[in-house]
Amino acid sequence: MAKAIGMLEYTTVSTGIQATDLMVKTSEVELIEAQVVCPGKYISLICGDLSAVKAAIDAAKTNFGEKLIDTFILGNPHEGIFPAIYGSAEVDHPAALGVLETYSAASIIVAADAAAKTSEVTLIELRIARGMCGKSYMTLTGDVAAVTAAIEKAKKEVGENGMLLDCSVIPRPSEKLWKTIL
Repeated sequence: MAKAIGMLEYTTVSTGIQATDLMVKTSEVELIEAQVVCPGKYISLICGDLSAVKAAIDAAKTNFGEKLIDTFILGNPHEGIFPAIYGSAEVDHPAALGVLETYSAASIIVAADAAAKTSEVTLIELRIARGMCGKSYMTLTGDVAAVTAAIEKAKKEVGENGMLLDCSVIPRPSEKLWKTIL
């Protein structure tokens, strides 16, 4: 089976910790990240075989669904997701800049996966609810057409769930701006 990732995002820390404990006890999954994010929400990111991730997420949703904000399960996530999450993505030749902002942490990862699989772009950063009052954003680069296609796909992906906040494509960002982003 394919490697998969999944995330739960809860309104309260207490419920998030309970749900995380249940997930790792339910299935053979690895806990990548479990932490408090702004404004006092709790996120848990897991990975493992697709069936194990699905079983863990389903168990948490069933038992703690009343305080669930957002969730996802991705089979075969794009390889650029984790460097962008951890701020270690390497960008050799920045070109056009795409920015997309969401209301939830889970939805930005889904948006980034869709964007990266749509066209030849490099994910730069996924800022997941830290210091943003629970909102999240991503930045990516590539040629103008690729960035535009990636942002459009990401907008469609998260817009269906009402999680899209805003987005933009800047064809030729200033070098001064790039210094603040990279």
